[in-house]
Amino acid sequence: MTIQNRYEFVYLFDVTNGNPNGDPDAGNMPRLDPDSSRGLVTDVCLKRKVRNFVELTEGDKARYDIYVKEKSVLNLQNKRAYDDLKIKPEPKKLPKDKNEAAKITAWMCNNYFDVRTFGAVMTTEVNCGQVRGPVQLAFAKSEDPVIPLEVSITRMAVTTEKEAEAQSGDNRTMGRKHIVPYGLYRAHGFVSANLAQKLANGPFEGAGFSDDDLNKLWQALEHMFEHDRSAARGEMVARHLVVFKHASALGNAPAHELFERVTVDRVNGEKGSPAQAFSDYAVKLDGQALKGFKHVVEVA
Repeated sequence: MTIQNRYEFVYLFDVTNGNPNGDPDAGNMPRLDPDSSRGLVTDVCLKRKVRNFVELTEGDKARYDIYVKEKSVLNLQNKRAYDDLKIKPEPKKLPKDKNEAAKITAWMCNNYFDVRTFGAVMTTEVNCGQVRGPVQLAFAKSEDPVIPLEVSITRMAVTTEKEAEAQSGDNRTMGRKHIVPYGLYRAHGFVSANLAQKLANGPFEGAGFSDDDLNKLWQALEHMFEHDRSAARGEMVARHLVVFKHASALGNAPAHELFERVTVDRVNGEKGSPAQAFSDYAVKLDGQALKGFKHVVEVA
């Protein structure tokens, strides 16, 4: 069933001795806000991890395929809708028949989890239209400044015989990696029931973002770091998820007022200086310390 309620959520996660989101324009250094030196993680990075988790856990199950897969060819993904519906595609154009055009876009929503969740611009050579997704994420930002470190590393091997001869058999290769010693990051998210229902009103039943999809999103946010381990990531942990569930599709309170109910206080060390561990913080909801990962708050 398509969701009937608006949601907002606060997502807290941390990193220890890792690079949560490298900036390709800065030699893959951890992303930083230049004004405050607080760390950043983009919405695209977080959505990539959600996609990977859903693909890992749901495999090829109906409705849970992933549109933006790693190394995928989007034109081929789009062509699946035309082939399945037996509609001949026109280069860069949707079908002139509005009903057929709506069926193409609805097919993409019905079959791809990330399309009906985050939305997609599918106006490629094989045009499947555009979808504004009901789930949106803002950039995550660290609670305090972070100081990235550049670490030199050594590989006890070389790539070519010429390199080995130049080193007289010493055979070493130097490299570098960037890490954040510690950072607690906070991201805000939004779930629109109105946009979900708009998708559901199309030609395909179930094309809208459903309660099952929402539960899969919560599951992904809790467990996605456990299945994204790498030497570059260090230790990343999902700490808290606070979900504000409104009583209606339109909502019952402004999002910013709900976000302000979740506070992160510095209990060890000085606020505005780099933290050392999660124990340096106290996370509270309405003044009460949070325990456990997920907390659902009814907003009437």
